Amino acid sequence: MSALPKNIRAWLQDYQQRYGCDTEQCERALDEVLSAQAESPADMLERLELLSLLSADETTVCCAVLSPLLKDEAADFSAFPEPVRQQLQQLLKLQAYEAEVEADTAQRAESLRRLLLALAHDVRVVLVALVNQLLDLRRAADQDQASRRKLAEETRLIHAPLANRLGIWQLKWELEDIAFRFAEPDIYSKISRLIAERRSEREAFIRQFIADLNEHLQAVGIQAQVSGRPKHIYSIWRKMQRKNLGFDELFDIRAVRVLVNEVHDCYTVLGLAHMHWTPVPGEFDDYIRMPKGNNYQSLHTAVADAQGRVVEVQIRTHQMHEHAELGVAAHWRYKEGGPGDESFERKILVMRQLLEAGEDALDDQSLLDSFHNLTTDDRVYVLTPRGEVMDMAKGSTVLDFAYQVHTNIGHRCRGAKVNGRIVPLTHTLETGERVEILTGKQARPSRDWLQKQYLHNARSRNKLRQWFRQADYDQNLRAGKESLEAELARTGMDCKDLPAVLGQFHARDVDALMAMIGAGEFTTVQVAGALARHTGSLQGQPNILVRRRAAAPRKNKSNDIHIEGVGNLLYQLAKCCQPLPGDPISGYITQTRGVSIHRQDCPSMLRLAQQSPARIMQVNWGNQSSSEYRIKVQILAYDRKTLLKDISAVIASEDLSVAEMHTSDGSDDGVRQLQLTLRVREYSQLSELLSKLQAIPNIIKARRIKS
Repeated sequence: MSALPKNIRAWLQDYQQRYGCDTEQCERALDEVLSAQAESPADMLERLELLSLLSADETTVCCAVLSPLLKDEAADFSAFPEPVRQQLQQLLKLQAYEAEVEADTAQRAESLRRLLLALAHDVRVVLVALVNQLLDLRRAADQDQASRRKLAEETRLIHAPLANRLGIWQLKWELEDIAFRFAEPDIYSKISRLIAERRSEREAFIRQFIADLNEHLQAVGIQAQVSGRPKHIYSIWRKMQRKNLGFDELFDIRAVRVLVNEVHDCYTVLGLAHMHWTPVPGEFDDYIRMPKGNNYQSLHTAVADAQGRVVEVQIRTHQMHEHAELGVAAHWRYKEGGPGDESFERKILVMRQLLEAGEDALDDQSLLDSFHNLTTDDRVYVLTPRGEVMDMAKGSTVLDFAYQVHTNIGHRCRGAKVNGRIVPLTHTLETGERVEILTGKQARPSRDWLQKQYLHNARSRNKLRQWFRQADYDQNLRAGKESLEAELARTGMDCKDLPAVLGQFHARDVDALMAMIGAGEFTTVQVAGALARHTGSLQGQPNILVRRRAAAPRKNKSNDIHIEGVGNLLYQLAKCCQPLPGDPISGYITQTRGVSIHRQDCPSMLRLAQQSPARIMQVNWGNQSSSEYRIKVQILAYDRKTLLKDISAVIASEDLSVAEMHTSDGSDDGVRQLQLTLRVREYSQLSELLSKLQAIPNIIKARRIKS
């Protein structure tokens, strides 16, 4: 050990004393890495300190120490034990892929798959990968802005949520904060300044609050450790966004944490806090009785003093705190011969299910969406009829609940009861509700569940799509043809131009596209919208309210197209794809005509991006209130007193305005004809309006007509 720097030698001695383990393998690994100059002593010590925070075992420390040598093809690991070599092999698979990753959906999904595979094989490999990611972030300050943004985006989408799901708070908060600083530097700096302002006053208040609380605790004989709690910038910003609050409206900028020995002491401390300070309504959460999805347990409350100054109080046991900081790393589950840990097994099982093959196999986007649903902090906790707790993403419906219980329960779902009351399948679940699914004998899911967004979770939608894919092709073809023809007929289009948009949906022919619609892979609105953009059926007609001339370059205005980092720049809307507001768009710098704006899936744009990637610019729609188009709609309905009132209410609810209205007297059979001229901004608005008009009682038909 004499060849090692003193600070690293001291770390090894401390580690050996803390865990009573043999550090010979770690010492050899350190010698090899430092001798090869694969990492400096200072960087190595930084890595070791992170591993110490995670209470990592000798095998994990050895693997993490050796990881810088994985870039050296000549490195020889044969002298190390088999468990170390296996971890290094798994880590090598991750690093070899991540070196090639660009920021697109397919490659991010593949990166996530490899992380999940490593997690299923040995959680320690993922711990090392998370440590390496954090070290990369810490050392990325000298990189160019594009590289930092790429690293930050990868961290925010995959690594930070994974650390959160595994409950590793020690890594999660710093991954989020540094990634946020690189991705949103202006917002990060603003919140940093707000936190720094009046810091001394805030710290003085916290010291007094802690002293008062300790006095109350001693009076009832409770032993507790009370301290100020750090609040991280990303979590502050998230709460501001989630609750639509200003910085001054947040309750937890001032925060303390109370650690006690027993669970019943947590509730005693809660009672004392509410007795001596005023509780803030709506700010109490009991995560002890109802733990979060990563098994986080704590009591959260907010109280105010006599001057109205609010402080957030977290109360938990020492054991809960250890789990909150280290998550799965706190349980030593992965040590050979160690006791099993049911909560850990549940975490790994849920992650492994994302990789299931067969009927539940997820495509790239569905995998990323499912991972987001699984790792988001916005959760609801609902009960089965037997009282079992189901952890679901906020926004989940009762139909999502049915699919989460079992795929076949979802397919056979006919209805649902919440707290004993019949509810629609679109009912959004709230924490504490008891859900009972009513099923039929046979699986008969409806395509409306996909078309009308009954399902919030990507995994549920994927299960439903798989069912329809396995259904009879002819049935899908027939159903898709009927629904698309009906959509096109009511919006004033036909099928003759469909071959021109097949490439956008990767369909070999029109029949294949119809079958995809019938199977639920695409909605009729998506296909009809693409057709409208291709044919220019909105902007190409003489009934345009504000005509958008693609051929005329013009100055960039904040209320139309926003070009990132540039102002007052000429641009034009490309004729080849005719982008509409709401379409994902990109810009291409031409030599003589400013910036050409294309849809991101436009074949011309994809070709240009390959040929001249440096000339691609990030653009987005600004305020599109001026880009409206006149559309004529004909309504046939049986006359009644409040018919016009109901029609007007639907139009108003869609935030549309009526330019003209003509009505005819009722005929002998009581049928009245109305012709409206409306102002719409994009195709999806028109389709949604027609659907809602068609649902009004007494309306026979609502469709678009040509001028």
